[in-house]
Amino acid sequence: MQDTHISLAHGNGGRFMRELIEEIFARYLANDRLDVHADAVPITCETGELLFTTDGFTVSPLEFPGGNIGSLAVHGTTNDLAVAGAIPRYLSLNAFIEEGFEIATLERIVKSLAKAAADVGVKVVAGDTKVVRRGEGGGLYLATTGIGVRQGHVLSMNNIQHGDSIVVSGPIGDHGIAIMLAREEFGLQGDIVSDAASVLELTTAALRFSGLRFMRDPTRGGLATVCCELQQALAMGIRLDEPAIPVRDPVQSVCAMLGYDPMYLACEGRVVAVIDSAEAEALVQSWQRNEQGREAAIIGQVDSDLNRVVVKTELGGERILEELEDDPLPRIC
Repeated sequence: MQDTHISLAHGNGGRFMRELIEEIFARYLANDRLDVHADAVPITCETGELLFTTDGFTVSPLEFPGGNIGSLAVHGTTNDLAVAGAIPRYLSLNAFIEEGFEIATLERIVKSLAKAAADVGVKVVAGDTKVVRRGEGGGLYLATTGIGVRQGHVLSMNNIQHGDSIVVSGPIGDHGIAIMLAREEFGLQGDIVSDAASVLELTTAALRFSGLRFMRDPTRGGLATVCCELQQALAMGIRLDEPAIPVRDPVQSVCAMLGYDPMYLACEGRVVAVIDSAEAEALVQSWQRNEQGREAAIIGQVDSDLNRVVVKTELGGERILEELEDDPLPRIC
């Protein structure tokens, strides 16, 4: 492939498009299920209930400390399956590429996507590419669909009971602040790395607990949005203990300088779980044996005597955690 940048001809269905697909996408994503000449592909799943999810990715910048839009697309989609109690098996991938996009950058991103998929154990089996005119896109957008097979018991908000514990697998806000610093909009620099990663090992460990009620990955809107969604669905309150919520010092410092609340910032490699309080500490210990869950903590409880999400502060007071309205960091994932 001789071209250095994407042209509209790379989306016209002819030779340039074929070369783009064969020399970049198929080169890195090749597997026994991927057929670049077929309109549809067969897949085989073991006996069990299939879970199906879809997602889109518009993150800016496309490459950031700890990942890029390619690895993020794999982790974001497979994590949605994992927290629902499934083992991810297959992905489809749609790429919307802006005219003028550097092919070397595209190749890096697809290579990273392929590595993330291999690490999770999921295969990209179908896809499509579209090229949009210069100025009509953000360089590259990705859309994915994921299929997985449910493992263990069925998780649902309806399972949650008064007194259940809320557990988080690690520090919050890393991804949001890493993206913000990478944009260089505020003249700040730092070594904060996105937490973007697969949570499959964490969710697999959690599914061994019979008292596990529900799991969610706190992406857009962060921990606060997960808790507000739970409160609205349950008609029960959530009581959080702010000192117990893990936040890295650099993240907290940036938030303090710019007026952000880390509870509303996106994570891309964390799990929020609701579990019977009798098993909460055991879950924490199980997660802490995994490097990714080393800072797991019990951060609160479900409380039927409340009708809001209430946060107990370090000073012993309380504040209400409201539902997110303004988007503090658009194009975060």
